[in-house]
Amino acid sequence: MTKQVNCGGVLIGGGAPISIQSMTNVDTRDTKALVRQIEELTDAGCEIVRCAIPDMQAAESFGEARKLVRVPLVADIHFDHKLAIAAIENGADKIRINPGNIGSMDNVKRVVEAAKERDIPIRVGVNSGSLEKEILAKYGGVTARGLAESGANMLKVIEDLGYDQLVVSIKSSNVKMNYDAHMILKDLTDHPIHIGITESGTPRNGKLKSAVGIGSLLLAGVGDTMRVSLTENPVEEVYMAKRILETVGLREKAIEVVSCPTCGRTQIDLIGLANEADERLEPIAEERKIAGKRPLKIAVMGCAVNGPGESREADYGIAGGKGEGLLFSHGEILKKVPEAELIDELLKVIRED
Repeated sequence: MTKQVNCGGVLIGGGAPISIQSMTNVDTRDTKALVRQIEELTDAGCEIVRCAIPDMQAAESFGEARKLVRVPLVADIHFDHKLAIAAIENGADKIRINPGNIGSMDNVKRVVEAAKERDIPIRVGVNSGSLEKEILAKYGGVTARGLAESGANMLKVIEDLGYDQLVVSIKSSNVKMNYDAHMILKDLTDHPIHIGITESGTPRNGKLKSAVGIGSLLLAGVGDTMRVSLTENPVEEVYMAKRILETVGLREKAIEVVSCPTCGRTQIDLIGLANEADERLEPIAEERKIAGKRPLKIAVMGCAVNGPGESREADYGIAGGKGEGLLFSHGEILKKVPEAELIDELLKVIRED
């Protein structure tokens, strides 16, 4: 088990639930826009929000936002250690520094002293696109071992300065390299690990890379906090992160829909029915989660081969026939329903649960 740090009231590591992070993409210097986006992310379920601090004006705006929002804020720092210190003084709950570009050890020492004074965690953030020159030279380029070594080296530097409130991340856009690097890192440190796939791309590709890359690490028991990185509205990152955690069984899903892939035996529009059920069940799932109701498994099946069995194993379900289907509840057939009414009838019994 990893050590535990406290980021503005959200515990990271030490067996705490895996927290979801995202990053704002508005101009940090625009305080109103920044606060608005932080609130949108919080409402979507984001538990820690990171903000880029490119200059002193941004650090000051970050400080104003810190007073107005309820979620922990992380200051993302590159190149200038003075910005890290300014962000800490403006109320950052955690800071992220990159060993590949933060500069001299004197700079690191000043940042560590400021963090120690406020007792806030430091995230050592290693990125495949900005590895130290020494690491690149040693391994002849970006490698999994180089990523892990870079992170472990900086952790030791900060530990030697007498500070232990640390989180580490080593991210690559290459899913296999990212996985291999984490398998090495986990044996080099007991500090909490922030996981993700950096620069994963547009939603079409990024969601797939993130699901495989982050999901594989979670199933291997690696990761204490996470961010899905997409070229998209960051709210979508939060939704995807929640889905990954639910899919690997680390968060309970309010409503899980299982549906068959269809085959030549299917005699109803199962693809349309499954998609309609998935979409229309989403608000019901949120309502159930808020109300603290038990999770449900819903089956949407296409024929008599696996349909009845799957539907019986689910809380509720439908199994298609020719232009009609059977509606199930807890293993019992309720009635036969015309195809056009199947989803309406399914939702009706679910709302009555």
